[in-house]
Amino acid sequence: MNDIADTSPIFSPYKLRDLELPNRVVVSPMCQYSAEEGTPNDWHLVHLGSRAVGGAGLIIAEMSGVSPIGRITPGCTGMYVDAHVEGWRRITDFVHKRSDAKIGIQLGHAGRKASTKPLWQGQNQPLDSGNWKIIAASAEAYGEGNQVPQAMDQSMIDEVVAQFGKAAERVVEAGFDMIEIHGAHGYLISGFMSPISNKRNDDYGGDLPNRMRFPLQVVDSIRAALPDGMPLGVRISATDGVEGGNTDDDAVKTSRMFKDHGVDYITASAGGIAGWSMIPRPEPLGYVPFARRIKHEASIATMAVGNINTVEEVEGILRQGDADLVALARGHLRDSYWSLHATQELGMRDGGWPDQYVAVPRQDSLWRKDRNAAGESA
Repeated sequence: MNDIADTSPIFSPYKLRDLELPNRVVVSPMCQYSAEEGTPNDWHLVHLGSRAVGGAGLIIAEMSGVSPIGRITPGCTGMYVDAHVEGWRRITDFVHKRSDAKIGIQLGHAGRKASTKPLWQGQNQPLDSGNWKIIAASAEAYGEGNQVPQAMDQSMIDEVVAQFGKAAERVVEAGFDMIEIHGAHGYLISGFMSPISNKRNDDYGGDLPNRMRFPLQVVDSIRAALPDGMPLGVRISATDGVEGGNTDDDAVKTSRMFKDHGVDYITASAGGIAGWSMIPRPEPLGYVPFARRIKHEASIATMAVGNINTVEEVEGILRQGDADLVALARGHLRDSYWSLHATQELGMRDGGWPDQYVAVPRQDSLWRKDRNAAGESA
């Protein structure tokens, strides 16, 4: 094994609270729109299980709604009834038994982006039929053609906060190792955080501390439901990318607030606050500066995301101290064994391939070798 492989930060362990990850590669949560009444099925088992076998240190299951109306689409997974626990437990058991990976789940509420079609049928477009009533910080539609949500009153805020806490209890019961809260891309929590979508004039609107009141109540509700040693992260839009919206200056401030409430890391994404404000797909490493700034200015661990693809890119992020963990989405869709292939690229002898995939010499070759040896000795 060469020196580079010996010291590669990609395959160094990393600890969040009591959870030790075997390496720094994360499978980013990716919505599959394939659940049945919120329950994951064989598709999710294969999708998540294959990437765990593929060598990633942490798998994060897709954003799962904390209530039926909190799902993005009818096919989104959930954690809002006890029946969901069994479906998820099947997946967490497989990951823990068949790989060294750890597995988390992303909890969220779609807010004004709920009741829409699966990605391949029309992203963020309302359903042709069967739409449900949606809620948000303010009665402002996500985009042209989207429903106008009901602005949440105090009783609705309290109910959703409690739903996040109850979902966290189910996460623990289902055997997950950690939770990430989806606070990005214009979904409910992000909708409260941004002045673009939050037009309230009560204690939940106005300046940044007020806009953070609901997100921090959600964090407190989840943290209270988790064992002390179980990590909790938050994905944020580090910038709304539009005039008058949140900026990376605000991202540093919100990250500090999250840290003060028991959050262990921040995933720094961007955009998605409104249908007319979609930030284009980032250039490779385009969001890394957000992770770097939050890590060093808010003094909290960060996870880099955003069009990160190659071993060189991942290694560079970690060596330069831009982030502590690196999450790949499309990279893992293209290659579920991205991490194991990375060990080969780095020249590592023991790449961690499953026993079932390790090549062995052909038996007839061994037979010929034995015959030749016997002839020589004779």
